[in-house]
Amino acid sequence: MRFSVLILTKNGAHQFQSCLKAIYGQTAVGQAEVIVVDSGSTDGTLEFAKAFPVILQQIPPESFHHSRTRNFIAGLATGQILVFLSQDAIPSSDSWLQAISANFDDSAVGAVYGRQIPVPGASLERQDALDTVYGERRIVKDPANRNGLGYRFYHFSDVNAAIRRSVWEATPFPEDLQVFEDLGIAKRILDAGWKIVYEPEACVFHSHHHTTLGLFKRYFDIGYTLKRLQIWDAQGTRSSLLRDARRLVVSKLRRINSKGDTRRAGAGLAQDIAKSAGLFLGLNQTYLPSALKRHLSAHYQFHE
Repeated sequence: MRFSVLILTKNGAHQFQSCLKAIYGQTAVGQAEVIVVDSGSTDGTLEFAKAFPVILQQIPPESFHHSRTRNFIAGLATGQILVFLSQDAIPSSDSWLQAISANFDDSAVGAVYGRQIPVPGASLERQDALDTVYGERRIVKDPANRNGLGYRFYHFSDVNAAIRRSVWEATPFPEDLQVFEDLGIAKRILDAGWKIVYEPEACVFHSHHHTTLGLFKRYFDIGYTLKRLQIWDAQGTRSSLLRDARRLVVSKLRRINSKGDTRRAGAGLAQDIAKSAGLFLGLNQTYLPSALKRHLSAHYQFHE
């Protein structure tokens, strides 16, 4: 199989350089093309890209769109397997690409996504959130058998993922979604009858620092997306999401009672509560006035 590694960049700086070094350090999968589409970097990202044998394309910053730009970069690729990687996602080993590729030996697999491990110094909220959805067990999501996965059945992240080219051609990223395009394409792939595999051996270091308000707004938009894609009413979604939310809150309450961890646990608890409130309001955003939604959402135009 020929692979195309696809990266969207803007001011990725040294994290992007580390990402490229890790990609070109991969072994046992043959030569893969690497394509970079940059949308207005001003911090040296372009120079880092030009130091490697990448195919580099530049687009105006105002033309960037999470779904449309990913469809654009996929259209530039020649590989049978399209590997999507965020500019700040650093493969943790030289077998990362091999771990992703092995799953496509099954002709019924349409897409694969890998594990994300928080970077050193990540918040307690990010550590717990990533540990919850990116475990050590490999999972095969088969439309014929949901295996009691609940909301995780549709979970998919193009921070670290690969899609069979023929599957992407039939089910591209939905351009009516401004954000959470990975959730949108995952639903399209599964609804079309393809399997999606979670492969923990295809691991990257990746996490963001979110403010409490930022998490509230992010989960407001997630709630809206779950409703819009009709995932909220799918089998097991509500019960499994509530179960995991409850578990995360209880975990932090226990940490508050333990010595030396009270401050971090309290901050993490506040963020979990903010996420839950944002999700609830996002699920019910049709009852809210437009003026209020403008302040609650990180992407208000997404709701128009």
